[in-house]
Amino acid sequence: MELQEKLISSFMVMENLGKVDLDSSIHDIRTKAMASFEKEGFPTKKDEEWKYTSLKSVLNHDYSVFPKEESDIEFKDVKKYFLHEIESYKVVFVDGIYSSYLSETTHDGFDICLMSSVLKKPQYQLVLDNYFNKIAQNNNSLTDLNTAFTIEGAYIHIGKNKILPKPIQIVNFYTGGEKDILLQPRNLIIVGENSHVEIIERHQSLSNNTVLTNAVTEVFAGKRAIVDYYKIQNDRENASLIDSTFVQQKESSIASVNTFSFGGKLTRNNVEFFHEGERIESHINGISILDKKQHVDNHTLMHHKSPNCESFELYKGIYDDASTGVFNGKVIVNREAQKTNAFQQNNNILIGDKATINSKPQLEIFADDVKCSHGCTIGQLDESALFYMQSRGIPTKEAKALLLYAFGNEVVEKIKIPELKTRITKLIANKLNVKLGFDM
Repeated sequence: MELQEKLISSFMVMENLGKVDLDSSIHDIRTKAMASFEKEGFPTKKDEEWKYTSLKSVLNHDYSVFPKEESDIEFKDVKKYFLHEIESYKVVFVDGIYSSYLSETTHDGFDICLMSSVLKKPQYQLVLDNYFNKIAQNNNSLTDLNTAFTIEGAYIHIGKNKILPKPIQIVNFYTGGEKDILLQPRNLIIVGENSHVEIIERHQSLSNNTVLTNAVTEVFAGKRAIVDYYKIQNDRENASLIDSTFVQQKESSIASVNTFSFGGKLTRNNVEFFHEGERIESHINGISILDKKQHVDNHTLMHHKSPNCESFELYKGIYDDASTGVFNGKVIVNREAQKTNAFQQNNNILIGDKATINSKPQLEIFADDVKCSHGCTIGQLDESALFYMQSRGIPTKEAKALLLYAFGNEVVEKIKIPELKTRITKLIANKLNVKLGFDM
């Protein structure tokens, strides 16, 4: 049975087993999403948005859609995957099932809890009506698939005038209890006026079994809210991730999504921002360091709908061996969005003879009083700089690593959590296979 047919039948099984409330308004959303996925199917390279990314090798598995049993893991075995140097709230899932043992949630002044609770409890109906699938809808068939199978994920709701005392970590572990597993976490994050939150998200496989994650996150930033979102992608070679993040911003809010892609077989990041007010500031940053046959596809959309707003986008890539990078960034400026300042940049270094980068920065501007720019560079290490460092006694391996680190450091410097900046620095050093003689 092909995966698409299996998913269609699994959706009917999910309804028959009572995993969803058939009387809720969410059921109608699920049903429409499933009908859309059934019609469109999985994207192929014939689709312009997937021109450089094929899912054939990822979809050619007999995935288990629902985990057969709950798996337990000890904190000591997974401690290294947390940012354990600081205190944080934690929402942790093991094979798609919430782990109360590893989590630290709260309802004290704000909600840091589970999507499953929101989907089942009547008091959250108004929240669902106002926010669930409001900015993720009408995207693509994979988002529709996630919507149809939404059962679990993180739910974060911060009211007005709240500054969270510590970051929130959303961590999804996969134990390998199933030979091949497909998981579809769904996160809903609502940040009220004048509030500030920092979120760190990670998907981590603990075995070499095949896992495909189709994740969707919706983020709503209220007036003057500040949202800093960090995604750490450093998974095993048999793990693939399709990660779609949608951000809606209200007047005078500041939001950033920062993605660090170092591991995994195939990674597709869809990041879309929508402006719904004036004086908004948006940041999208990413760095990819790939080797072997790894593939990372970064697709971004920055949609300026209102005047007097700014957006800044910076992606850098380092590609070794036969790895492949894709960058497709689009900035849309509506006719009403006068005085927009939009910047987009993609810089890449190829250090492998068979490495590939496909870069496509785009601007669609319908306003006449704007300041918009975009650019792309693709090259190799600066031989003169390398020679200079070698002449000063720095070994070739370390000299290359320092130059590559310096190349990507502009993205690292945008991290606002010092302990996370140190962690990312170490991950970069490990990926470059060198010990850097300094700490950040």
